[in-house]
Amino acid sequence: MVHLTHERASKMAESLRRLVNIGTFTVLQEKLERWLDNYYINTCDQNVARCCEIIELNAKVQGQLFKLLQVTAESGGMYGGASIIKSRLLPFLGQNFFTSGGSVTADTSLSVLAEAAAKNREIDDLQDMYETSLNELEADLKDKEAENQDLRDELLDTKNELDRSTRSSNTDKLFLENENQELRRKLADAQDEIVKLRSKAGLVDDYERKVRNLRDELSLASTKKSYLDSDVYSSLSSYRYTPRVGSPLSIDDPVQRVRQQNYISRWNDMFSQDRLDAMDTLRRYSDDYENNQRIIFLAIQEAFSVAKLAFRQFKMKVRANLAATHIGPETLEEAVQDYINRNTDLCDLTGMVADVIRALNRSPKVFLPPDATFSIVQPFIRESCKLAWNMSALAHPLDIAVATDAELFDNNKYRRSYDSEYTAPLVNHHIWPALMQGAKVLMKGEACTRRGASLGASRRSRSPTRSVSPSPRLARDPALVLRVHPAESAVAL
Repeated sequence: MVHLTHERASKMAESLRRLVNIGTFTVLQEKLERWLDNYYINTCDQNVARCCEIIELNAKVQGQLFKLLQVTAESGGMYGGASIIKSRLLPFLGQNFFTSGGSVTADTSLSVLAEAAAKNREIDDLQDMYETSLNELEADLKDKEAENQDLRDELLDTKNELDRSTRSSNTDKLFLENENQELRRKLADAQDEIVKLRSKAGLVDDYERKVRNLRDELSLASTKKSYLDSDVYSSLSSYRYTPRVGSPLSIDDPVQRVRQQNYISRWNDMFSQDRLDAMDTLRRYSDDYENNQRIIFLAIQEAFSVAKLAFRQFKMKVRANLAATHIGPETLEEAVQDYINRNTDLCDLTGMVADVIRALNRSPKVFLPPDATFSIVQPFIRESCKLAWNMSALAHPLDIAVATDAELFDNNKYRRSYDSEYTAPLVNHHIWPALMQGAKVLMKGEACTRRGASLGASRRSRSPTRSVSPSPRLARDPALVLRVHPAESAVAL
C-alpha cells in the first residue's frame, strides 16, 4: 500500500513538472496579450476564432489540473481533501460542468498541449511573416502608384504642350497660307504688268525686227516661190492623167483610205510622243504647266490654219493651170485631186513654220521668259504643219474642231484631263484638239475643265505631270474603222 502511494506521488509530481515545463500558462498569457493588441484590427470572425482557441487551450489545462486534483485527493484516502473541495471548488462548478477522464493519459495530454503550443507559435510566426510581407507589398504598391501618378502628370504635361504646339503651328500655317495667297496674287499682277510693259517697251524693237524679218522672208520667199513655181509648172507640164477604176474624189478611193489611216496613226504619235517631247523642252524654260499646254495647243491650231490657207492657194493654182490644158475624159476636179495625190510634197514647209511662230508671238494667251522664243518648239511645229498639209490634201480632208476657252464642254469631242474638275461645265483650256472629218469625230481631244473658267490669260498650273494617251474613237465606233484591202497596200503614198 505504501509502495502504491509512493508510486502515485511520483507519477503526480512528474505530470506536474511536465505541465510546468511546457509553459502552458505562459502561452495562454501571450495569446491573451496578442489578442488584446489585435482586437480592434481583427475582424469579428478572427476575434471569435482567437477566443475559441484560448478556450480550447484553457480547457486542456483544466483537464490536466482536474486529473492532478483527482490523483492528489486519492492519495489522502477516501475523504482526503473533501472539505477543501466542498468549500472552494464546488461553488465554482455549475450544472453540467465536469471533466471526464476518458481514455487519454496524462502524458498524452501534455504532449498534445506541447504540440498545440508549438503549432500556435509557428502559426503566429507565419502570420507575423505574412503581415510583414503584406506591409512591404503595400509599401511597394504605394511607391508604384506614386511613380504612375508622376508618369500620368508628365504625360498630361506633354499632351498639353503638344496641344499648344499644334495650335501654334495651325495658327502659323494659316498665316503662311494667307501670306502665300497674297504673294500669288501679287505675283499674278506683277506678271500681268510685266507682260504689258514688255508689250509696250518692245513695240519699237518688234517693228524693227519685223521689218528685217519681212525683208529676209520676202527675199527668201521670192527665191522659194520661184523654185516652187518652177517645180509646180514643170510637174503640171509633164502631168498626164492615168485612167482609174474609181474616182479620186470618192471616199472609198484606196489613196484616201490608206493615207487617212496613216495620218490618224501619225496623229496619235504626235499626241503621245512629239507633244510630250515639246512639253519637256518648254519645261526647261518655263515651269507654268498650264501655259505650256496652251502653247502646244495653239501651235497645232495655228499649224492647221496656216496649212489650210497655203493648200487652198496651191489648189487654186493647180486648178487654174490644169483648166487651160484639160480635155477629159475625167472631170477637172478629179484631175486636180489626182495631181495633188501625186505631188503632196510641193509645199513651202519653212514658210508655214515661220507663219505659226509669228502667230504665237502675237497671241496674248501664251508667253515665255525673256530669254526664250517659240522657236524652241520648232520641230513640233514643223511636224504639225506637215501633218496638217497632208490631211488638207486628201479628197475628203481631215481637220481639227474649232475650240475656244470657256466654251461648254462637249463630251462627244473631248475627254477631261485627270486634273479637271469633273463637275465644271466650262473648258478652262484645251490640251489637244479633236480630229474631225466634216461633222464626224474621228479622234477625241483632251480638255481641262474647271469652275470659274474665263477667256482671260493663262493661270499658274497645279500639276506638272503628263497627260494620258488618247483613246481613239475609231476603236469604239465600228462604223469608223478603216480597213485596208490587200490590193490597196501597194498604192503609192
